Amino acid sequence: MPNSPVHHSPNWRPRTVMTHSGLLRSEFMETCEAIFMTSGYVYGSAEEAESAFKNDGSRFVYSRYANPTVAMLEERLRILEGAEACRATASGMAAVFASLACFVNRGERIVASRALFGSCLYILQTILPRYGIETVIVDGRDLDQWRAALTQGAKAVFLESPSNPTLELVDLPAVTDLAHRAGALVIVDNVFATPLLQQPLTLGADIVCYSATKHIDGQGRSLGGAVLGSQKYILESLAPFLRHTGPALSPFNAWLQLKGLETLELRLERQMQGAGELARFLEAHPKVTRTLFPGLESHPQYALARRQMSGPGTVVTFTVGSGKEDAFRFLNALKLIAISNNLGDSKSLVTHPATTTHSRVAPEQRAILGISDALVRVSVGLEDTADLTEDLDQALAAV
Repeated sequence: MPNSPVHHSPNWRPRTVMTHSGLLRSEFMETCEAIFMTSGYVYGSAEEAESAFKNDGSRFVYSRYANPTVAMLEERLRILEGAEACRATASGMAAVFASLACFVNRGERIVASRALFGSCLYILQTILPRYGIETVIVDGRDLDQWRAALTQGAKAVFLESPSNPTLELVDLPAVTDLAHRAGALVIVDNVFATPLLQQPLTLGADIVCYSATKHIDGQGRSLGGAVLGSQKYILESLAPFLRHTGPALSPFNAWLQLKGLETLELRLERQMQGAGELARFLEAHPKVTRTLFPGLESHPQYALARRQMSGPGTVVTFTVGSGKEDAFRFLNALKLIAISNNLGDSKSLVTHPATTTHSRVAPEQRAILGISDALVRVSVGLEDTADLTEDLDQALAAV
């Protein structure tokens, strides 16, 4: 490729990786990563064009296939995750869909945990069955259910851990062992944990997905996604699917996410500290009936969180009063924390999952998932925790 890769040391620690790895400098030797806002590339001769389209990776040919700025993001994420290969996508949901659709075929089975983001459930329960793919849903916390579902074999296992929005965890080493015995590849949506708090590949998973829109960008600016896994899976299954279906990440969005990665560790440390303080405040508040946060000893999977995560994350989920009316009264009384369905932002955000992110999930299924009308999810940002606590306190007084 025409750009010159900057030296990378295998001994670099995560913060250095997130600042330097994957950097491709042009002939101008720029300090900051360049934004290559181009759809195509030119060739010095017809023979050079012919050679380029043999797709040997020697140069860029079209930004739907690959782009220098996007390639920098992919390489940085690859090194951070410890994966063999990475491909970026236009959004997190594009990453999730592509990770499955690129290799699961008609007549094959997917086994998935039930505690998933609403759009993930839609892909698994509505879109893929149209193409003759069977999806079996299990309680991700129950190893017996995984074992029973996998006795018939499967092509893929899909799960979130921690889950959105109830922060359920899946025992990754145990489930990946069961899945591999059944011949399945394991795909983990790791968005709540980020690459820094949980490394699914080291716990047995085969493929990891991210919505880079969340903590990786971290400032509410851009959509993006990523899929990481073995070189064989990426090159033989995922790359052709992405090349021909076209969910390409914009170079500008890739650049924003490269800049986001530079501060990811620093932001996470501060956001987790704030989330822990707010979780303890909410747990003790008389108008909060339940608080879910993997860093609280009251979390039903606290021991598992300590075992497979290096930190509890930045999201706190809790129930306010007795139903939707109380939850809405609380949301509408907030003055600092904004109502938004996004998360992982530098600004604290709150949402009511039952009427937003999971509103198209059937009420009876929401009940099984623990998504009641009183449930509220807060993504903790970088504000002073005292200000956030005061805002929560005055809003709870309105309930």
